[in-house]
Order: sequence, then structure tokens, then C-alpha cells
Amino acid sequence: MRSLLALAILGLALPAAAMEATDAARLERLVAQDCGSCHGLTLKGGLGSPLTPEVLADAEPEGLASIILDGVPGTAMPPWRPLLTEEEALWIARYLKDPSQ
Repeated sequence: MRSLLALAILGLALPAAAMEATDAARLERLVAQDCGSCHGLTLKGGLGSPLTPEVLADAEPEGLASIILDGVPGTAMPPWRPLLTEEEALWIARYLKDPSQ
């Protein structure tokens, strides 16, 4: 039990880049499955608008993260704040702008 607690504490102390590396696959799957269910499986649009790097080229990652976290009232875009941290939303925003990151 103590070793699990120690691992959890160490996990909280990891730098952001290390957390990104361990969570990247999970967040990529979330984008493909959850975002793709509305924005199209290739993110080229569907019920939701396209989320391609070309369309998002002029968008600031922080603004995109805010939309991810808080949704867009009056639209089908739900708030993801109950399920994602601000760091995860910012990672997704940057990933959408440059999937090769």
C-alpha cells in the first residue's frame, strides 16, 4: 500500500513533459473517438466544425483549450472540464494544431 502511495506522489511530481508522454496515447484516443464522433473521424467536420490544423492555424491553443473545457453554450459542444484537466485540454489543443508533436 505504501509503495502505491509513493508511486502516486512521484507521479504528481513529474514534469509536464513527462506527463504528456505517458498520457499522449490516451489523449490521442480521446480525440479520435470522442472528438471524432462529432467532428468526423478524420476531424474534417461532421455535426461539429472541422478540427484540422489548417482550420485551426490562427487559433490560440489557450482559446481552444477553453472551448474544450467549457464547451460552447447553445451548440452540441459539451464542456469537458469534468473529465479533463486544464493541462490535458491544452495538450489536445496543441495536438489539434500539430498532430506530429
